[in-house]
Amino acid sequence: VAINKMDTTKWSEDRFKEIVKETSNFIKKVGFNPKSVPFVPISGFNGDNMIDSSPNCPWYKGWDKETKAGKSSGKTLLDAIDAIEPPSRPSDKPLRLPLQDVYKIGGIGTVPVGRVETGVIKPGMVVTFAPAGVTTEVKSVEMHHEQLTEGLPGDNVGFNVKNVSVKEIRRGNVAGDSKNDPPKGAESFNA
Repeated sequence: VAINKMDTTKWSEDRFKEIVKETSNFIKKVGFNPKSVPFVPISGFNGDNMIDSSPNCPWYKGWDKETKAGKSSGKTLLDAIDAIEPPSRPSDKPLRLPLQDVYKIGGIGTVPVGRVETGVIKPGMVVTFAPAGVTTEVKSVEMHHEQLTEGLPGDNVGFNVKNVSVKEIRRGNVAGDSKNDPPKGAESFNA
């Protein structure tokens, strides 16, 4: 958590501690462990504690955080950002690819685009779009205008599909492997 505008409080340690206490209570209330969250006093306007440690707050000794991956510490906002652990994106789970958009490209056809959240998408694979209920074959998979042999979790891909018009599928639909737990629409679910 970057606590900004510390220059306007003349780098008051008491004000910083007050904000840390209030924010920690909120973080705990929404289900997170405050020990896993670094707090950094900064001045975005002056650049204090953003990249380099600031001499304006000699009382600030840095931050520590504990997560399942271990302990880490630092002094600046950049250190805190660098310590963020990337989310796990399992490729062994069934394919889930929420569509961000669907394009009709002349000479190519219908190209849905989105980010692979779980699983793998490959050319030749048969996919189902939910809740539309449309099933089709993937002709090709591209990322940044380059052909891919497969799209992995975290990849933003476009994929060409056979015999599907842009009117049949749309943003918000989810693509999945027809042969491995295809996605289905639901009236409600428990999270």
